[in-house]
Amino acid sequence: MNGVRTTSGRMIDPFGPKFRKLPKRALSRLGVVDVGSNSIRLVVFDGAARSPAYFYNEKVMAGLGQDMARTGKLNPKGIERGFSALVRFAALARAMKIEPLTCVATAAVREAEDGPAFQRRVEKETGLKLHVIDGEEEARLSAQGVLLGWPDAKGLVCDIGGNSMELAEVAGGKVGRRVTSQLGPFRLQQIPPEDLRAHISGVLRGLAEQIGTDHERIYLVGGSWRAIARLDMERCGYPMTVLHEYRMTPEAVAQTVDWIGQHDLNALRATVGISASRIELVPLAAQVLSQMIEVFGPKELAVSSYGIREGLLYEHMSTTLRKRDPLLEAARFTEKQMARLPGFGKKLYQFLLPLFPDMAPERDRLVRAACLLHDTAWRAHPDYRAEACFDNVTRANMAALSHPERIYLGLALLHRYRNSRAQSQMAPLFALLDEAQIREAEILGKAMRFGAMFATDDPSDAASLKLIPGEAVELRLTATGRNLMGEVALSRFQSLCKSMGVEGVLR
Repeated sequence: MNGVRTTSGRMIDPFGPKFRKLPKRALSRLGVVDVGSNSIRLVVFDGAARSPAYFYNEKVMAGLGQDMARTGKLNPKGIERGFSALVRFAALARAMKIEPLTCVATAAVREAEDGPAFQRRVEKETGLKLHVIDGEEEARLSAQGVLLGWPDAKGLVCDIGGNSMELAEVAGGKVGRRVTSQLGPFRLQQIPPEDLRAHISGVLRGLAEQIGTDHERIYLVGGSWRAIARLDMERCGYPMTVLHEYRMTPEAVAQTVDWIGQHDLNALRATVGISASRIELVPLAAQVLSQMIEVFGPKELAVSSYGIREGLLYEHMSTTLRKRDPLLEAARFTEKQMARLPGFGKKLYQFLLPLFPDMAPERDRLVRAACLLHDTAWRAHPDYRAEACFDNVTRANMAALSHPERIYLGLALLHRYRNSRAQSQMAPLFALLDEAQIREAEILGKAMRFGAMFATDDPSDAASLKLIPGEAVELRLTATGRNLMGEVALSRFQSLCKSMGVEGVLR
C-alpha cells in the first residue's frame, strides 16, 4: 500500500479506501490541506484522475513560521490566523462532503517547540489531524507533484518554503536522492546581511555534494519561485501569464534578479498582483536562486505549479494510471462533460489522420487532444466561440503542455470555428510559435472545421481522405457522403486544401 511517512516514522494512507475504490479514470472530490511555514492552502481536486482539476482552491498567508528561527516557536499571530483558516477549511470540507480531509504540515509545525500543541488544538477543536512530515518526505512528495504534471521530468526539483528548501532528483518517472536544508526566507532573515551570501553558498555547496550537480534542468516549486517567475514575465514582456511550465534561462534569471533590485517592491507588487507577504520574501529567495544557478549550473529552470498536494495524489496512482498522458486524459474528461457529441473526437481524429502522415508522437498527441476538445466550447456565443476556444485551452489547468503547445492547440481550436485569425485579440500570443507551427495549427483547425460539420455521426462512414503530398487531397465520398456534401461542406474542404497548398479532389 502506498502511504506517507510522518516524522514519528508512522506510515499513513491519507485518502484511505476512498481513493483506492475510485474508477480508473474518474476522480471524485478529494481535499488536501497544506500547512506550510508561510501559507495554508485548501485544495479540492475533481475531474480526470490523471489530470485533476481544482474544484476549490483557497490560500491564507498565515505566516506560521515567521520569526521561528529567532524564537523557536510558531508566530502568535500566525497561530490565530492559521487556526481560523483551518476552522473554515474544516467547515467547507463538511459542506462539500469531503471525508477525510487530508492535512499535511511541514517545516514550521515540525520544528517549532509549540508545534505539537498546535497540532493538538487543531485536532481537538476542528477534528482535523495534521500529519507532520520531515524534510526528505516533503522533497519526495513535491517531486511526485512535478511528475504528475511532467511525466517525463528529468532533473532536480527544488521546493522552497518559508523555513526550508528541499531538493530531489527525478528521472524515468521516479524520485531519486533527496536532501533538505534551512534555506527558507524566514530563516535567512535572521542572518546578518554581510554574512548572507557566504551562508547561502556554503549550504548550497553542501547540498551539491549530496545530490550532485549534473542536472540540466531545475524544476521550481513554491510561491517565492513563482513570484520571481511572474516578475521575469513582466520584465521581458512575456505575452502569457500561465506560470506552470514557464521556462527561464540562467541568464534571464540573472537579469530579473538585477531588475528586481532596481525597482520598488511595492510598485512591482501592484503591477503583477503578488501579495505583500510574498513580495517581502522575494529578494531573499532571489539570492538563493542566483547562487543555486552558480552552484548547480543548470541550462534551464522550469516553474511547476504542482507540489506536495499533487504529490499526494500521485502517491496513490497505480502504475497504469501514472503512464497515461495527462493532456489526453484531461481532454477526454472535458469532452465527456462538455461536448455535444461525446466520443466524436476519436472518430474525427481517425477521419483526419491521413492528412498528417508520419507524425512525431509529440505532434500526434496535440492532434488527438484538439479533436477531443474541438466542440467543448459550443455553448459560447457564436461571435466569440473561436476566441473562447483559444482562451480556454491556453489558460486551462492542463498538465504536460508547454506554452508553445498551448498556443498551438489554442490556435488550432480557433481555426476550428473561424476561417481567419486576422485581427484576433490573441495575436500577441502567436509570437510563441514560428511560421511553420502557425501554418500547421491552421491546417489542423480547418481540417476539424470541415470534418466536424461534414457528418455528425462518423465522418469515416461518409468519406475517406487521401493525401497526395504536394499535389492534392482526395475526398472519396460514399453514398451517404454524397448526400452530405453540400455547399458549406465543400467550401470548408476547399479552404482546408488552400491552406495546405494543394488541390482538392472529389471522387
